[in-house]
Amino acid sequence: MRRKWCPFILVCVLIIALTSSNMLFPNVKAADVAITFVSPIDHYARVGVKAEVAGTINTTGGACQVWFRGLLVNETTATQNNVSASFIVPPVPRGNYTLILRDVSANINATTWLYIQSTYYLKVKAPSSPRQLQQGDSVEVNVNITGGVANTVYVANITVKTPANQTYFALVKLSNTTDTGTALNLTTLYPTSFGGKSNTNFIGTYTVAFNKTLATDTFFVGLTNFTQYHRSQNVDIKAAGYNQTENVALRITFGSKLVYSADVTAGEGGRVHTNWPVPSDASIGTYNLNITSASTVNRTRKNPADVQAFTVPGFNVNMTTRNLAKDRVSSVVVHLFEGGVSLLNVTSDSDGFCSTLLEIGNYTYEAYFKNAKVDAGWINVTEAMATEFICSLTNLRVLVVNEDLVRIPEVSIYFKPDNRTLTPTDINGTVIERSLLPNVTKPYVLNASRYGRSFNVTSIPTLLVNGSVIPWFNVTITCPMLRLQANVTGVSGQPVVNARVRVRDLVGGLSNEGTTDAQGMVVLNCTFGSYSLKVYGSDGIEIHETTVEIFQNRNLTINCPLYGFSVHVKVVDYFGQPISNVNVTIRLKNLAQFSHLTLANGSAVFDNVSGDTVQVSVRFAGQTELSAQNTFTINEQSIKERSVMFQFKIGKYIVLMGFLVETSHLALALLIAMSLLVILAIEIYRQRKHVKLEKEESE
Repeated sequence: MRRKWCPFILVCVLIIALTSSNMLFPNVKAADVAITFVSPIDHYARVGVKAEVAGTINTTGGACQVWFRGLLVNETTATQNNVSASFIVPPVPRGNYTLILRDVSANINATTWLYIQSTYYLKVKAPSSPRQLQQGDSVEVNVNITGGVANTVYVANITVKTPANQTYFALVKLSNTTDTGTALNLTTLYPTSFGGKSNTNFIGTYTVAFNKTLATDTFFVGLTNFTQYHRSQNVDIKAAGYNQTENVALRITFGSKLVYSADVTAGEGGRVHTNWPVPSDASIGTYNLNITSASTVNRTRKNPADVQAFTVPGFNVNMTTRNLAKDRVSSVVVHLFEGGVSLLNVTSDSDGFCSTLLEIGNYTYEAYFKNAKVDAGWINVTEAMATEFICSLTNLRVLVVNEDLVRIPEVSIYFKPDNRTLTPTDINGTVIERSLLPNVTKPYVLNASRYGRSFNVTSIPTLLVNGSVIPWFNVTITCPMLRLQANVTGVSGQPVVNARVRVRDLVGGLSNEGTTDAQGMVVLNCTFGSYSLKVYGSDGIEIHETTVEIFQNRNLTINCPLYGFSVHVKVVDYFGQPISNVNVTIRLKNLAQFSHLTLANGSAVFDNVSGDTVQVSVRFAGQTELSAQNTFTINEQSIKERSVMFQFKIGKYIVLMGFLVETSHLALALLIAMSLLVILAIEIYRQRKHVKLEKEESE
């Protein structure tokens, strides 16, 4: 018995063990802990740069760590089994280091290596543009090392190559590197700390190097302390490398024009230092400064020569042209003047903007629109600025209404003297023409039309009110209302009473309606235009539709042959005999329905029927289901003498001696009767033959 239970117990133990292992070690998949990617790809990195590592771990969605040189540099969580992490290389001495990716839950590591190289830094502390160094100035040079050998003294050979192709050097002893292989920043001065004949006496770019190629930087030396100046600012000019007391000629030109010249004597150390105030009327553009020796003996010749350009850039001035209603206006030409002399012209773009460069000063301007002066004034420029010019231009607002003051949309207006069509009036009956000259020699003319037909011409001499310009000039145009007399007739020209006549403008949404009187007449007042006209009978069925142009008073006769006619429905049996007392129902287009019983002649008559469709159904007395049904289309040709006739032949029945008999039953009765007659004839024939035989036998 126990042996029979042993396999069962063993299976249970295995199931429990597997279940317990899943509970103790959840979300574990067969994925190796491995590093699959390292950046930099060549495994060579520098202190302070970003390194990246990617790989896989065993624990799905588990925690993982990145270790570098025994330092925890990143902690993250795996996406599924994939890991991607980055870190900034910390300060360490030059050398090869182990990089570890650790699966925290599984306590499994993957390793690779990262080699840290020495990095040499050199940076010149030069001013930022537009400020610049001048001849004779000193400049700071900063050097540093990271990733060096720990606790080591480095000597940097700093070289400076001048624009004159001269090279000077200085041996700089860096501080003792720390345990991390980093030296403190060292600052030295050029040319002060370089000794010998080192100098900044030449204009141009100087190249600075750390041990020739380990690190480089540049700086520029000019003649002026800035590369650009505004009016009334002082241009500080320095030059060096001349002989003491040497006469120097200084010239500043603008294009081919000489704007300043001076003779200067070089001072102590052969340095030239002077100032030139930028004139208050200086033009915007590039100026060229040239310094040369004016001595006839022992003359200094510099290569490269002391020639430098600087600019008077002006300030960006943004201008917006607007009309009196403060709308932006395009195509406005702004003439700018300085000291009464024309300076430049700018034209506003499609958004009413224009811009230009202007220097410090007072300027007058004149604004022109379509060759007419619309504004004038002055602006004072001290810095970059934005300004607005309000032009004497008026907005014209046109409102179109009918005599009942209803606003009329979709009205076209031909506008003179521009000879163009304005945008049609909107849903509020309004159209706006913006930025018009208020005082004109020729009047403005508005020719208003609908559906290509003119109904109003309005002339506007000026857009002034009491001789003054205004932001908005309003004009109201009245569209005439006209009389439409509609005479509605039905079949045979009979007047249709209580018919509803509705007109609706084809595009403008205007509408009106009325009901015909005893003579079938209705009068409607309609705004000038084209309309859709519909006629509805007293039962609400549409009985006519057409379009009508109402550009003058009109009398209109509307014939509705599909109104007021009679429908005759006749029900007959299989042989065409009339069937009486049958319920006949007609359903009209508006779903109204009427019922009558057929008379002795099998007919049911329905008077005053309207519409182009009629549904007819036939039901016999005592029956719930229809015996016949059909829908008929009515048109003018199908109506004769104000009536239409439909015949339903019910082949299922036959009228026999005033009774309604089903055709199948009658056929069965006839079949039985004929069978009996045949049997009777056969029997009579047999009896007669038998009698004849007996008679013959007796004889």
